[in-house]
Amino acid sequence: MTHPLIDQLRFTRSEWLRGLQGVSGEDAGRHFGPMNCISWIVGHLAWHEQRYWLQRAQGMLPFPALNEMFAYGAPMSTPDLDDMLDKWRTVTRVSDPFLDTITTSALQAELLYDGQPVGQSMGSALRRLTYHYWFHTGEIQAIRQMLGQANLPEYVGDIEFEAPYRAE
Repeated sequence: MTHPLIDQLRFTRSEWLRGLQGVSGEDAGRHFGPMNCISWIVGHLAWHEQRYWLQRAQGMLPFPALNEMFAYGAPMSTPDLDDMLDKWRTVTRVSDPFLDTITTSALQAELLYDGQPVGQSMGSALRRLTYHYWFHTGEIQAIRQMLGQANLPEYVGDIEFEAPYRAE
């Protein structure tokens, strides 16, 4: 059975995707002052998933450009939304079999990269990523409001059905 925190990450991903429904490529590329655009945020979360679950946990790097273009502190850019969503979907699809193997003891273990500790447990990494999604979910909704979009999704969705509390 999948670990309950992995279920929460997957629910969070689905809510984030729900928050992107109806966003056009044009709107996803709009910048407001120093804020990153929505398509950049999609690339940024693809980078974060790749960093933890592929690069650090498994030594895989399918999209090296994500590390340069979308890492924390990377310069503002305006990538194509569909391209970023394709990369995000690939990264998460490749990550999921690994995430299915996560146990409580694995979450308590130090996350390694090239055999070296990174100063973070796998569980802390998982929580950081989950909370990172929620941060950017709110940011995306704020951008959509600034674009004048109405009838935006309300959060949190149907967690009681899709990802109810389950003890470890």
